[in-house]
Amino acid sequence: METSSKHHFIPSLHVLAFILNILQGAGAEQETENLSGLSTDPYKDIFVVRENGTTCLMAEFAAKFIVAYDARASNYVDLITEQADISIPRSAEVRGKCGSNESELQISWADGTYSFKIYFVQETRNTSTRQEQFWKVSKVQFVYDLSESSHFKDAANLGRHTATSRHLSLFVTPLGKSYKCEAQESISLISSDHQKVVAVLLSQIHIQPFGLKRDFTFSEASACVVDQQEQLEETLPLILGLTLGLVIVVILSVYHIHHKLTATSQIQIPRDRSEYKHM
Repeated sequence: METSSKHHFIPSLHVLAFILNILQGAGAEQETENLSGLSTDPYKDIFVVRENGTTCLMAEFAAKFIVAYDARASNYVDLITEQADISIPRSAEVRGKCGSNESELQISWADGTYSFKIYFVQETRNTSTRQEQFWKVSKVQFVYDLSESSHFKDAANLGRHTATSRHLSLFVTPLGKSYKCEAQESISLISSDHQKVVAVLLSQIHIQPFGLKRDFTFSEASACVVDQQEQLEETLPLILGLTLGLVIVVILSVYHIHHKLTATSQIQIPRDRSEYKHM
């Protein structure tokens, strides 16, 4: 009597979900576009990531990178600290990736000598009443090459270096909205070049990495705190002026009414004494 045993492999739900995500990602066609030429500001760049013909990530900003580095002194013995100011050219190449919970934008130029990368995540937090979904920038990275002499004159530590943010939680925005900030925001990165600091200066920011409802169009904007304060400072004098004007009108109106009532209630004294007998 022969017995045979068959082993059936039943994949778990996690494995099936993982395979499904891979298949969905393989079927999604992503393309990127550098639309900086459409900007009227020569320092402001526009980058778009599209998936299956629809915009899934859109970013506008003016960026400047201030890189500290060691340079050889005139005696070629001592080292001095110099800094280079670097901007993104209009000819920069852009790549990106859109995901359900994670997205990223990568901008590179000068044949890969420089690369700027922004990582976005979508998260959920519990409050006393409900769950709130939001997105934020979780990581920023800048790659540069000190061998590039047009920016790094007499650099000592030649070669490529990577500057990365630490424990970053930036541009926190409710899901379904874009983040907008005209004011300058500064991000400090720590470089692999002897822990030198690289400052990333961003201004005229308008970013949305998740939940765009229309192609090439941002959703409702959530303004940064600095912009809100500046707007309040601009409108406060107008509000105070209108309030003061209203108070003056009310006071004059009350005075006029009071004066009129007082005048009508006063006893009229006749000028002719013969009229006193009729009083």
